[in-house]
Amino acid sequence: MSARKRVVVFRVLPDDQLARLTAVHDVVVVDAKKDVAAFHAALPEAEGLIGSSFPVDAALLARAPKLKVISSVSVGVDNYALAELHRRGILLCHTPGVLDETVADTVFALLMATSRRVVELSTLVREGRWTKNIDEELFGFDVHGKTLGLLGFGRIGQAIARRAALGFGMPVLYHARRAVDLAAQAPALQGKAHHTPLDDLLARSDFVVAMLPLSEATRGMVDARCFGKMKPGAVFINGGRGATVDEAALLAALDHGTLRAAGLDVFATEPLPADSPLRTHPRVTPLPHIGSATHETRHAMAELATTNLLQALAGERPAAVYDTAAA
Repeated sequence: MSARKRVVVFRVLPDDQLARLTAVHDVVVVDAKKDVAAFHAALPEAEGLIGSSFPVDAALLARAPKLKVISSVSVGVDNYALAELHRRGILLCHTPGVLDETVADTVFALLMATSRRVVELSTLVREGRWTKNIDEELFGFDVHGKTLGLLGFGRIGQAIARRAALGFGMPVLYHARRAVDLAAQAPALQGKAHHTPLDDLLARSDFVVAMLPLSEATRGMVDARCFGKMKPGAVFINGGRGATVDEAALLAALDHGTLRAAGLDVFATEPLPADSPLRTHPRVTPLPHIGSATHETRHAMAELATTNLLQALAGERPAAVYDTAAA
């Protein structure tokens, strides 16, 4: 019996990674977002799926009775019906690690751009409105030496903390379900990052950065109560998942509270709707979910996802399996 298996690629892969798959398996390439009917038609014979940014729910999984593994070209797994995958014994792989430093770069760039009003002031120059030296009305605020509060302290949160503490002399507070063993996981942050109760972190931080995964526990977690507890003049940054933030509460905090500004790379609905007040709010710096969007990192993610899929279909333990039982 042939060892070749049917693989459905539901989002574009780099040519070299697609070649790795086609060398050993029968591959169908269909962009699920552009042609969902063709995607559905390919599912009955699929033993492996690889792609990202498309919801794979229980109804879709029911169309794929032979499915053994899904390899997501992402770290986040909120697009997948985790309980159904666990029930059916379908392996779910993802791509942690390879994007940590790139996402941390993006988040810290967003933090700096927001505090120093980089986009706003660049637009001033581009539009020919820079006709004299700026005055206090257009001044930004320092980043170095200020206190950073991190909601979530996984690998990316720790990478952000290193940039803040070691590069900018910022005291770092973090809130997580449990304290991190810094000596084992992040020795450079010993004595520089401190596990802190949520309300204390909110009250003391000049910058509050959310790097939360999306789950039922974190959905809408950053709400009106949280914004009300933040230090007057604080800046809020979200580089985790958009739905962890109550966006109406965020707008209220910007318009009627003490929140000075917000930098957002993620939103509850993406792409951001044209009528969303966040798109044009003068104190919001929005980005189109570019956290990992560099040539090098996106290729590394595709390479790891391809490796995961090939290993799983060969009966080996993939490099990065997500534990659906713990979801």
